[in-house]
Amino acid sequence: MLYWLLYEKLFPFFHPFRIFRYLTFRTAFASLTALLIALFIGPWVIQKLRDFQIGQFIREDGPQTHLKKSGTPTMGGVLIVIAILLPTVLWSDPSNPFVWVTVFSTLAFGAIGFADDYIKVVKRRSLGLTARAKLIWQALAGTAVAASLVVLDQFRVFSTQLTVPFVKQWRPDLQWHWAGSLPHLGFLAFLPFVAFVIFVLIGSTNAVNLTDGLDGLAIGCTIIAAGALAVLTYISGNVVFSDYLELQHMPRVAELTIFCGSMVGASIGFLWYNAHPAEVFMGDVGSLALGGAIGTVAIAIRQELLLPFIGGIFILEALSVLLQVGSYKLRNKKRIFKMAPLHHHFEQLGWHESKIIARFWIGALVFALFALTTLKLR
Repeated sequence: MLYWLLYEKLFPFFHPFRIFRYLTFRTAFASLTALLIALFIGPWVIQKLRDFQIGQFIREDGPQTHLKKSGTPTMGGVLIVIAILLPTVLWSDPSNPFVWVTVFSTLAFGAIGFADDYIKVVKRRSLGLTARAKLIWQALAGTAVAASLVVLDQFRVFSTQLTVPFVKQWRPDLQWHWAGSLPHLGFLAFLPFVAFVIFVLIGSTNAVNLTDGLDGLAIGCTIIAAGALAVLTYISGNVVFSDYLELQHMPRVAELTIFCGSMVGASIGFLWYNAHPAEVFMGDVGSLALGGAIGTVAIAIRQELLLPFIGGIFILEALSVLLQVGSYKLRNKKRIFKMAPLHHHFEQLGWHESKIIARFWIGALVFALFALTTLKLR
C-alpha cells in the first residue's frame, strides 16, 4: 500500500520517495513493523484471551511436567497472523499476485486452526476438528492455492517446473504434456501439480503443528525457516543472482521477500511472550497458519524439495510421529521413542525443556544454512 501510494503515485512529485522502490528497504521496515505490532498489541491480545478464558488444554497422557501449563492462554496465533499480514499489505506491491496467494493461504490455514482451537477451548471438547475433517479442509485450501498458481502459469508469471537441489539442468515439470494426437484436457493437465501442492501444504502445516509442544520451540524454528526463505525469494527474483546460481528467474516472486520479512518480525515479537515460561501459546490457529505460509512461499519460488532442509526440525518432528504410530501398529505395540513427537522423547530422557528448545533451534539453524549452501552445490 505504501509502495503504491508513495512510490507509484507521489514519487514524481517528491523524489526522495524513490527509496520505496527498493525491496531490501521495504523488507527491513516490514519486519520491524511486524515486530512492533506483535510487541505492542501482544499484552492486549493475551489479556483478552484471559478474559474470554481461552486457556490451553493439557492432555493427561502427555509429559507430567506440562500439567502446570494448563490454563495458559492459547490461540495466540491470532497475534502472529495479524502481525504478518498487516505489514505485508502495508509495505508490498498490492498488484503482485503472489503476495495475495500467500496471504490467502495464511488466512485459510489459520481459519482451519482457529476452528479447531475454538471447538477444543471454547466449546470445552477434548478434541477439536476430527482428523478427517481437518485433512479435508486442508486439502480444499491447498486446492485453492494450486488453482491460483495454475492461473498464474497461464499468464506466464509462474512455472510448474521443479527446482531440484544439487542439479542444474534437470527441472521436472509437474504438468502432463499430451501427445499431439490427444485432445487438450485443460486443467486436468495440472492434476500432478495440484496433488503435489496439496501434499506439500498438508505436510508443512501438520509438521509445524506437531513441533508446537514446548515453549518457544515452533516459533523459534519458524524465525530461522522464514529467514532462509527470505534469502531464497530475494535470490529467485533477482536476475543477477538467479542467473549466477542457475535458478529459475521469477521476478514477481521477489515481492514475497517482504512477506518473509514480516514473518520473521512477527515471530520474534511472538517469541517475546512465548519464550519459556510461556505467557501465551500459538494454538493451531498459529501453527497451521505458519505452516501454510512456509509451504506456500516454498511452492511459489519452486523450492519445495528444499523444505526438508529449510524446516528440518519440523520434518524430524513429523517423521518421529509417523514412525512411532507405524511401529505401534505394525510391531505389536512396540515403540521406537519413549514418546512422540521427538521433543517429548528427550523430555522423557530427562533433558530440561530449555535445553531441548535451544538445541533444536541450533539444529534448525544448521538445516537452514545447509539449505542455502545447496544453491551453490549444483
